[in-house]
Amino acid sequence: MLEPTTILTLLVAAGASAFMAWTIGAGSSGATPFAPAVGANAISILRAAFVVGILGFIGAVTQGANVSEAVGSGLVANVSLTPMAVILALLTAAGLMLVGIQTGIPIATAFTVTGSVIGIGLALGGDPVWSKYLVVGGMWVLTPFVGGGVAYGLARTLAHEDVPEEFSIPLVAGVVGVVVANVNFSFLGPAGTSQSPSVAGATHLPLSPLLGRIAVTLGIGVLVTGVVVWYIRRDEEATLRGVLLGLGSLVAFSAGGSQVGLAVGPLVPLLDVVDIPMWAVLVGGGLGLLVGSWTGAPRMIQSLSQEYSSLGPRRSISALVPSFAIAQAAVLLGVPVSFNEIIVSAIIGSGLAVGGSAGVSRSKLLRTVGAWIGSFVLAFSVGYGAFALLGRM
Repeated sequence: MLEPTTILTLLVAAGASAFMAWTIGAGSSGATPFAPAVGANAISILRAAFVVGILGFIGAVTQGANVSEAVGSGLVANVSLTPMAVILALLTAAGLMLVGIQTGIPIATAFTVTGSVIGIGLALGGDPVWSKYLVVGGMWVLTPFVGGGVAYGLARTLAHEDVPEEFSIPLVAGVVGVVVANVNFSFLGPAGTSQSPSVAGATHLPLSPLLGRIAVTLGIGVLVTGVVVWYIRRDEEATLRGVLLGLGSLVAFSAGGSQVGLAVGPLVPLLDVVDIPMWAVLVGGGLGLLVGSWTGAPRMIQSLSQEYSSLGPRRSISALVPSFAIAQAAVLLGVPVSFNEIIVSAIIGSGLAVGGSAGVSRSKLLRTVGAWIGSFVLAFSVGYGAFALLGRM
């Protein structure tokens, strides 16, 4: 039986985790997915916040395990975070997020959580996991170039006069369908595992696993393409709004799966102490995201929708497609990523495609990148120092 002090410590850790989940849901991950659709008048602000909350919750429960385990036990080796270490890590990250909210500095949640966990884990006596750092760092560095580059290419293609939208929009939708066919979902796999629709569907075909997976993937891609072709020939603008809503739904789902780990990941080392299954923690984190989306996201959606309305539906689609793909790659690899970094990079890429560099503020861009780097360095330093001073008391 747990001692009262241990129970109190665990409750404090759970409270800090819940606050982080609310902050994430109320921030960019809860506001960004449907901001383009709101800007295009495809959905109201309150309805967008409601749908984002639901989809984020579903994504957190069905896809959140990989990133949660990476944050909780994959960043530092040969040591397990203590309840005090978990509390300090979450409070450090949450405190820096509050500073960012109050000052307007774009503090990145992924960088603060990752930095604080690594700093505290090393202060606790753990060893660096350089292979994991290489994957995480590579993802962080490549995201602006890959996301911005894909968004730039898509925006240029969709805006080109020689590329009819009856061809380009269905093709983009079909590519998204191919990606969805290979996304892992916990409810499709055997107990305790995840599986993609292509793998699950291949088991029912009289083909080899590889050929079956290719057949299902192509089938889903062709089906999505055909549906969009049918609709776009009847009402082009309505189809564009529908594609925006569909992409927003996928991004909201992916945001839940990739971001919930930042809130509940530090709790993973404590699960054996209280004998709580991972799915229950993911449900709790998902509820935090949902409440954050419902209570805090509407104001952010209203603000962001004004920026997206200037982009237009085509450039918004160009920004959301790579955002969805990168978020899903992070879920698959178990990498904590900044949703702000993903979205900002994609918006800049789509903006450069049409407006050129004149539409991009270099000073704001440098300030944002500086804040991202500073988020990690400061979180690492504060976490390491705080545990060195308080963790051994």
